[in-house]
Amino acid sequence: MATTGYRLTASTGIHKGDREYQQDQVALLKHPRVNGCLLAVVADGMGGRSGGRKASDQVMMTAKQLFERYDPDTDDAAATLMQVVQEAHIVIKLTAISSEEEPHSTLAAFLINPGGDCHWAHTGDSRVYHYHGNRFVKRTMDHSYVQALVNRGELTEEQAAVHPQSNILMGCLGTESDPPVDFHFIPKLRAGDVLLACSDGVWHYFNNGELGSVLSTLSAREATEFLIEKARSRAHGGGDNLSLVVVKVESLHA
Repeated sequence: MATTGYRLTASTGIHKGDREYQQDQVALLKHPRVNGCLLAVVADGMGGRSGGRKASDQVMMTAKQLFERYDPDTDDAAATLMQVVQEAHIVIKLTAISSEEEPHSTLAAFLINPGGDCHWAHTGDSRVYHYHGNRFVKRTMDHSYVQALVNRGELTEEQAAVHPQSNILMGCLGTESDPPVDFHFIPKLRAGDVLLACSDGVWHYFNNGELGSVLSTLSAREATEFLIEKARSRAHGGGDNLSLVVVKVESLHA
């Protein structure tokens, strides 16, 4: 990465929250052959005690297999992410046929190429955020009932956060119909950029400004620990599973 004038520091965090079972999964994969190529994935599994875990496991397994075969020089990153979505979706649906539960999973992923371009994909309500320093740049838009209401101007972001039906998804992996997938592309990451992928057990407890100040002032490792701890205390004993990945782009000359 030395040629690009920055280095990447990263951390993952996962916690069961106040739930009996851990159905979230998180992975930060370094490319087996290519330096400076990373894939971050968060999956929030749903459906019965083991169904959700099976679903998020399938997402991770699919992502790992496809990323191992990925060649940043010749392959299209967005197409590879789409393939992860489609293959995981099919495998989860097949799992459902053989089990009693209805396994589903969200997916939020970003892939960083050695040249510094970054590609996102998501389905469901796990999110990817992009900050530059403490300034919010962009986040994914949830495939959820309340996000649809916000998009139509019927709810504000603040109202959506406390809406009783905020957990209803309009689509994700493993459902009857094909999952909705949105993509985003950052042509070149710069020193000072921070990427966060997380499940709703994390983002539900923070506004954009709070996330920005945590991500800009703390190291990747400290930020993951702080966000889990703070979300846990704000959940007051009713917290969901939590999972997150933080990747910071740091100047070599800092």
